[in-house]
Amino acid sequence: MSGIMLNVVGGTYGPAPLVIGDAYQGGFYAGQISTAGNSIADYNLVVGPVASAQSTLQWKTTSTTTAGTTSVINGPANSTAMDNASHPAAQFCEGLTVGGQTDWYMPAKNELEVCYYNLKPTTTSNNTSSGANTNAVPSRGSNYTAGTPAQTSATDFQTPSGAEKFTSSNYWSSTEASASYAWIQNFFDGPQSTYGNKSSPSRLVRAVRRVAV
Repeated sequence: MSGIMLNVVGGTYGPAPLVIGDAYQGGFYAGQISTAGNSIADYNLVVGPVASAQSTLQWKTTSTTTAGTTSVINGPANSTAMDNASHPAAQFCEGLTVGGQTDWYMPAKNELEVCYYNLKPTTTSNNTSSGANTNAVPSRGSNYTAGTPAQTSATDFQTPSGAEKFTSSNYWSSTEASASYAWIQNFFDGPQSTYGNKSSPSRLVRAVRRVAV
């Protein structure tokens, strides 16, 4: 795996650069985030394996607000605030032990968008109403074009047959939008929206974790 292979640089050996989709730290490398929104990466984002880190669950069992869940980038904090039976999707993520790692969580809105941008499963033209993300690395100040992002080059994440692909549907983020709704990310053509009714229906959720750079 490229994350652990040795690479000769200036006469010395070091780890080869990570490539999107590489097996890495209990899951798969999905890119980098900047919590400060300044294009300086402070975390590598890791997507959990589809077989063990993905499920279909409610965001919340009631249509009420949840304190501490409005961050667009602090997925760990959002997810920790929902680690109880009233929040099935987050509780699922928080309870995982996968690849020897126990710090999985439900990704915030801008973290989940990075997953779409780098691991887009389809060849479908993008919806151009979403895409700006200052927490992406590099920071993106404008929305998608029809062709950017393109389908990921990581074959395991491509439709139709990639074993680790995101389903071409809506995924929950951990970012609350209102008492009744949470932000969702569409993995077919990319739009983010606040139309995810938290208590009904159940939607897909995919756990992630962070590794400090």
